[in-house]
Amino acid sequence: MLSRPRVSLLAALGCLIGLALTGVLAYLVPVVQVRDSATLEGFAALNGPRLTPLVDRIAHLADPLPYAVIGLALAALALVRGRARVAVAIVGLLLLTGATTQVLKQLLAHPRSSDWLSGWSISAHSWPSGHATAAMTLALCAVLAVPAMLRPTAAVLGAAFAIAVSYAILVLGWHFPSDVLGGFLVAAFWALLAVAALVALERRHPRRVPREPSPSAVVAAGPIALGVAAAVAGLLIVVQRPHALAELALERPTFLGGALAIAVLAASLAVGLARIVRR
Repeated sequence: MLSRPRVSLLAALGCLIGLALTGVLAYLVPVVQVRDSATLEGFAALNGPRLTPLVDRIAHLADPLPYAVIGLALAALALVRGRARVAVAIVGLLLLTGATTQVLKQLLAHPRSSDWLSGWSISAHSWPSGHATAAMTLALCAVLAVPAMLRPTAAVLGAAFAIAVSYAILVLGWHFPSDVLGGFLVAAFWALLAVAALVALERRHPRRVPREPSPSAVVAAGPIALGVAAAVAGLLIVVQRPHALAELALERPTFLGGALAIAVLAASLAVGLARIVRR
């Protein structure tokens, strides 16, 4: 881990400020609400009979049961590696991020609707998104659980997973994009606090842990391979709805901006944590 917890604490503070700002913008600033709705409309326009089964399966990967199974598997991996403290931190993250999201949903419940929704609306308890929180929590837990040589790969794979789940719930019309951003920031806030706590505990009560091999060229190529795989998956979706996607790209820059913001935030959080956690 870091030699000092200050960087992690400052990053956690940044996520907390970002979370508060996202909520204020989503609920109180009309121009942001309009763009939020326009981005959601763009995602929903991609839905169709052939794409719905795929995105539905992806969205449900962040349901409570798979979330618990994947999360506990990551905790078990850390335990097998001799990182009992990391394993405990992962279990804590699985509980804290979900609980925080649910509390915020109840405290900040407020109806939001769009003209294009045609008679149905997104739940008043939608901010922040529980599925986005869960997906990002698993992504960040993966970065903590794996050996140092695999962290770049875990960061890329985790970010891709969080992006896929988030895009899926938007295509299905479950959430606004601001809900996704809020969920990401909840997960990152607690993950960074967990890293700071682990560092502080290690400094007070150091423990010897097994040494692990250094990264190899083969392992370093993992992120590249995953990036290629993500590009192929994206192409498959494009093939499903090429005309709709082309129309959105040309006529709805707000949609492209929102989609890019989600992807950039997911990648920044996962890769950033991988860089913070050094050992």
